[in-house]
Amino acid sequence: MSLPPLVEPAEALTVDEVRRYSRHLIIPDVGMAGQKRLKNAKVLCVGAGGLGSPALLYLAAAGVGTLGVIDFDVVDESNLQRQVIHGQSDIGRPKAESAAASIKEINPLVKVIVHNEPLSNDNVMDIFAGYDLIVDGTDNFATRYMVNDAAVLLGKPYVWGSIYRFDGQASVFWAEHGPCYRCLYPEPPPPGMVPSCAEGGVLGVLCASIGSIQVNEAIKLLTGIGEPLVGRLMIYDALEMTYRSVKVRKDPECPLCGKNPTITELVEDYEAFCGAISEEAADAAKDSTISATELKTLLDTGDIFLVDVREPNEYEIVNIPGATLIPKGEFLSGDALEKLPQDKKVVLHCKSGARSAECLAIVKDAGFSDAVHLGGGVLAWVNQIDPSLPSY
Repeated sequence: MSLPPLVEPAEALTVDEVRRYSRHLIIPDVGMAGQKRLKNAKVLCVGAGGLGSPALLYLAAAGVGTLGVIDFDVVDESNLQRQVIHGQSDIGRPKAESAAASIKEINPLVKVIVHNEPLSNDNVMDIFAGYDLIVDGTDNFATRYMVNDAAVLLGKPYVWGSIYRFDGQASVFWAEHGPCYRCLYPEPPPPGMVPSCAEGGVLGVLCASIGSIQVNEAIKLLTGIGEPLVGRLMIYDALEMTYRSVKVRKDPECPLCGKNPTITELVEDYEAFCGAISEEAADAAKDSTISATELKTLLDTGDIFLVDVREPNEYEIVNIPGATLIPKGEFLSGDALEKLPQDKKVVLHCKSGARSAECLAIVKDAGFSDAVHLGGGVLAWVNQIDPSLPSY
């Protein structure tokens, strides 16, 4: 469905702006009026990572007058495969500041507001209030639910995107005209069921595909042209090169935007609401987590059976000497249990500790009461024991 323009047009375009945006101006649907609306628009991009990078670059190039960037992370070498707003010289620099510099290089006419801080319950409402539209480039469920809830409570539309390996999704959530994120996903997935991009990977160019769709939707909302993805979920498969659209209806029983909402303020703890790991895993790891230094001592002096629960392609990148590869899926199916010795202490590890904690709960439940796992995973081993090994 078509919607009215989200913002009023600015009074005028300068000669420089007319020259810069001429290819927009000669599109009848955009024209002078549409470009003036873009000039008057204030858009916040949550995250300057995989999705935020192309989104910010194209929002800037399109002439959005005010761009906000919120991100508290710093640029890492592993980001450069997909986060194209950053470069080699930006490694170690705050992402929000790096992104702001690139935006200014793309379009010096854009005003950039840098929020070099984590998005949290304490600041999300105040930050969102200053913008017309939110573009969600986050990569974790806790922040996604926070963004959705704040947007609904403030009456703001936002453009959502998600990426994983070769698959991407995008939609527009605006409770005033359609469903919200909770209508599509009423509850977060069980802890450990959906790997993050850091665990499962993402094709770098997929970020550009979904990020550009997000900008396309933002421009349509701001200028009031076309039919935005309100009430529709766009699903993209890069391997098959297919796009399909699925209708998403507003849930009348939605606790946030339904007829009788029960959520009238932000959830107190979104991390706890989504759960990084299950309660069983947290209980199992409570007194059974060792450090990289302790693992080295055990390997040097102890009789242990070290198990790597990652996937084979991750094992090929880097592995701890002496580790036996038994992927997490074999623990979930129960097949791994018969491979564990009864006469040795079992030590589990993964990339950062979440998957091994889930496996630890299964192992302890099977009777391996003295089993432990490596806190921080192979990343901790590389950082603390052998920095010569590659990290990912």
